[in-house]
Amino acid sequence: MSRYDVVIAGGGLVGGCLAVALGQTGLRVAVLEAVASDAASQPSYDDRTTALSPVSRRILEALDLWPDLQGEITPIREIHISEQAGFGYTRMRADREGVPALGYLVPNRRFGQVLPQRLQHQPGLDYLAPARAVATRTTAHGIELTAEDDEGRQQLLKARLVVAADGARSVLREQWDLPLHEHDYGSHAVIANLTPGEDHRGRAYERFTPDGPMALLPTTGGRCALVWSVADDELHDVLALDDAAFLDQVQRRFGYRLGRFRQVGRRAHYPLRGHVVTQPLAPRGVVIGNAAHTMHPVAGQGLNLALRDVAWLAQLLAEAERRGEDVGHPALLQRYARQRQADTRLIMGFTHLLLASFGNRLPGLRAGRNLALKWLDIVPPARRAFMKLGMGLGTPLPALAAGCPLNREEPR
Repeated sequence: MSRYDVVIAGGGLVGGCLAVALGQTGLRVAVLEAVASDAASQPSYDDRTTALSPVSRRILEALDLWPDLQGEITPIREIHISEQAGFGYTRMRADREGVPALGYLVPNRRFGQVLPQRLQHQPGLDYLAPARAVATRTTAHGIELTAEDDEGRQQLLKARLVVAADGARSVLREQWDLPLHEHDYGSHAVIANLTPGEDHRGRAYERFTPDGPMALLPTTGGRCALVWSVADDELHDVLALDDAAFLDQVQRRFGYRLGRFRQVGRRAHYPLRGHVVTQPLAPRGVVIGNAAHTMHPVAGQGLNLALRDVAWLAQLLAEAERRGEDVGHPALLQRYARQRQADTRLIMGFTHLLLASFGNRLPGLRAGRNLALKWLDIVPPARRAFMKLGMGLGTPLPALAAGCPLNREEPR
């Protein structure tokens, strides 16, 4: 039997970042990852591009991961929000707000090159891959987890705390029977890389159409990452289009702010489903990231919310370890749950409000929405309040979010 302070089920973006953070604490950690990091089926490291907020950048800087991502990071210098066939729009510019960037785009595959390498060489950490959590059992002084590899060989791990970061279909969340509120958006996200006719100049677009939101995000090589919400009953027809017809449909909805689209890469899609765990705790267990909450990709909040889960949990565990306290104690886990509740509710509510506002087809509402977009564009305090929400600054932040590693005092 192997003994650890913390066992993390899931070694993707969220579980991997938590493991790196705990490397600054002296805690002994094991990470279980069900899929080998170099496998094409690794779900965390797919072809998607992730939008990171400035707060998330500071977290990754504190973990010393940001320098390793350089070369494939695209800063977002401006965000343009509009509605198809509407007169209103909102422009948010980094230079106007006095910040270097409003966000950053990083390919998931780049994370897949960086994180596993870090985990495999981190002192005090055992990286077990491929291995998956099969079952847990609480004991008088800890929790036991049974791990299984691809050959069916099992290993018993003993810990003070188990963290479930095993994704939206979390096995541990189901085993722990945690209360879950689910929502089906009735659509899929179709993703692809596009080559526009004009330079994107670091500008990101959020375009609301009658079919659903469409985002075009600036990436390296002058390309744009497309995220197009397509209704489930229209998905087959959209995927059946040849490249020219597909680009034509995107052009009709997006317009010509980037000129005429010239080329589209390989298309992929994934279902849009949302959920939130109303109580993320089990005895000596906690769920974080997609295991705890998923949402529509509009406004790009998913991973940013998850990284704040990581930052807060790592900080609370580090503080408990310094005080010689039990890192799996119910009082500590309850403190984490209370700390994350407001942020999760705020971001989930923000995302649902955007979708509900622009998805409502009642007569007269379009004019109201477009007046609101113009108002945001010309009223700086309102625009900055909106940006503050989107940048993850709506609730108190932990030390990592200030760029301060856990093994160092917070900057004064």
